[in-house]
Amino acid sequence: MPTLSDLVVRHTALDAADLDWLHSLVSDWQLLADLSFADLILWAPLLDRAGSGEARAGSGEARAGSGEARAGSGGARADEPGQPLGDSGWIAIAQMRPTTGPTVYHDDIVGTIVAKGERGLIDTAWNERRICREGDPDWSTGVPVREETIPVRRAMPGGEGRFLGVIQRSTNLSSARTPSRLELTYLQSASDLAQMVAEGRFPFSGEEPILVRSPRVGDGLLRLDRAGRVTYASPNALSAYRRLGLHADLVGAELGRLTAALCYSDEPINEDLMIVASGRAAKETEVESGGTIVQLRAIPLIVGGGRIGALVLIRDVTELRRRERELMTKDATIREIHHRVKNNLQTVAALLRLQARRLQLPEGREALEEAVRRVGSIAIVHETLSMAPEEFVDFDEIADRVIAMAGEVSAAEAAVTPRRVGTFGVLPSLIATPLAMALTELLQNALQHGRPRRLQVVVSAGGERLHVVVWDDGTGLPEDFDLDSSTSLGLQIVRTLVEGELSGKLAIEPRQGGGTEVTLSIPLPSS
Repeated sequence: MPTLSDLVVRHTALDAADLDWLHSLVSDWQLLADLSFADLILWAPLLDRAGSGEARAGSGEARAGSGEARAGSGGARADEPGQPLGDSGWIAIAQMRPTTGPTVYHDDIVGTIVAKGERGLIDTAWNERRICREGDPDWSTGVPVREETIPVRRAMPGGEGRFLGVIQRSTNLSSARTPSRLELTYLQSASDLAQMVAEGRFPFSGEEPILVRSPRVGDGLLRLDRAGRVTYASPNALSAYRRLGLHADLVGAELGRLTAALCYSDEPINEDLMIVASGRAAKETEVESGGTIVQLRAIPLIVGGGRIGALVLIRDVTELRRRERELMTKDATIREIHHRVKNNLQTVAALLRLQARRLQLPEGREALEEAVRRVGSIAIVHETLSMAPEEFVDFDEIADRVIAMAGEVSAAEAAVTPRRVGTFGVLPSLIATPLAMALTELLQNALQHGRPRRLQVVVSAGGERLHVVVWDDGTGLPEDFDLDSSTSLGLQIVRTLVEGELSGKLAIEPRQGGGTEVTLSIPLPSS
């Protein structure tokens, strides 16, 4: 299915600022759908293209008031190749279903095209720049559906704004009954929000992006008047305040002062609280009392140029925050463990280095120095993990340090500085540690035995595998070299790490033009 951005760019004359406004609207219009108990469809005017023919919805033409335009009903799709767009008409670029009531559209209709005149309410809302409501429900599909259309306006400094499209609001009336106080409050709030959309006051300009875990309508809702007093409290909202310590009723109380008294009786009041609880600005905050944490989100209601009140969405996030704190504590503990392991490994390396200096036998000194390098490569990984918030590390940094360490401890006569080409990216620690050790061994072997003038580590990620090639232009491999029968401790370590721990493939071959080429192919975990 094409995205909103794809449809806007390909089929409309809307610009980048218009698209940003529509993204902001769509990111938060679940609120309008839930308050309305209705499906929402966002229609944008098609780009006029002279001579392209008439835009049709196919054999199952959708009608403005009939609610017949359903995905799969034969309507034309914008993503169908060769579909004529016409010099006028509408394209559905976004869709939202309510979580508070039954849906009208069981299939997706994003991408559906209708010609001008096929949906009269959309045309009327666009031409007359006003909200349009149909008098009688439509029964053409066997289910009563009430249709409304809302023009979408983008606020612009010093002007009336720019109209971008029309929202079709379709309400399934099959379960209609006498509305409760909650439902009446929802519907009145939805009416106010719809008017704000038509006036270019919703979404709010410059508002921070709505978080995925922001409160929703069903979590708890308060309706405030202009003075910040509660005129309605949903049962869930009242329960959240009961857990904060409230023993009286919420209705009639000034929300800011009440919340401050419950949560900040003996400490300075959070400034954001008073702004959110009064409904003066579109912001979010959290309050805590008696171990209960409640999230509040304010939505000012501004209709006709004046603030008439506000909605405050409320969610009890106590359990969520408790789990987040547990994860933070766990992460901190893991990082501390990595830090201590790194310190211990550095101590071991220092002891081995000290012992090597005391040895008179060159072979023994060389063996201990190799052990120091191996331990050091592991310590580098643990040091990086001790500073990472998760068990993933930027392996480019580790590789560069391993490469630099190999160059520093190589024999002076080697006169070569290893280089890295390509990027490893972020790797899990289960791959990072053995890969760092394998790189250390390969680089050290090349510098000690190959005596190259050039030494490179070439990295490429292809799909689900990581490919690493370590090549040099040194003396090359012995004529009778065989990896399976090699007695080199370093190569045995590399083979064990690559094939055993990393479940990868290892190949060592003569390089064309001289030198040696070692290829590692390592499977990456699926994300």
